[in-house]
Amino acid sequence: MTQPARIEAEGTPEQRMQLIFALRSHGVTDPRVLDAFEKTPRAAFLDRSFKDRAWEDLPLPIACGQTISQPSVVGQMTQALAVTSRCKVLEIGAGSGYQAAILARLARRVYSLERHRPLARQAREVVERRLGLANVSIMTADGALGLPDQAPFDRILLTAAAEDVPSLLLSQLREGGIMVLPVGQSDEMQQLLRIEKTPEGLVYSELSPVRFVPLLEGVAEDMDN
Repeated sequence: MTQPARIEAEGTPEQRMQLIFALRSHGVTDPRVLDAFEKTPRAAFLDRSFKDRAWEDLPLPIACGQTISQPSVVGQMTQALAVTSRCKVLEIGAGSGYQAAILARLARRVYSLERHRPLARQAREVVERRLGLANVSIMTADGALGLPDQAPFDRILLTAAAEDVPSLLLSQLREGGIMVLPVGQSDEMQQLLRIEKTPEGLVYSELSPVRFVPLLEGVAEDMDN
């Protein structure tokens, strides 16, 4: 089996402590989630010019005009999802692959959809080759459609804001499952929601105000160099 390439910029102990402090300050206290963050170097998902800021609790630019979310938001969403080692997870919006890599350390299997082909390709390179995570499938697809061939899912996570909760994605969530997503019509009106699908119906919880790019239909027409 091919060994993953050495990960650069894993961070100093002080930087790792800084990250964990930021997560705890925002209510992320689950030991499994914190351990997943410590084992997943954010710098591996960033362009060279931003690697020295990887441990800061800030969103940073990535390719295709997108961003990698700040760690505290990724942590809040991950903790709210309550992933167990038996879970099959669907992520809508792979972006850099950072969130998928963290989920992979918690779940049995992760499927991550990305509408930008260059981002999907780069994310696969980091997650599979450099980090050596074998339980993640990152693919270019229309995330608004979900992945019906692999449904139902135990957990579904959206990293793009929908105007309303997408019924098509809810239909792919297993009974007893959990979905976490930002909902709102603009970046000034978004709310992070947690939805649990119970036998009696859907249970909604509001978590925090957030700002995410909008959930768009289709596959982007990027120049895939």
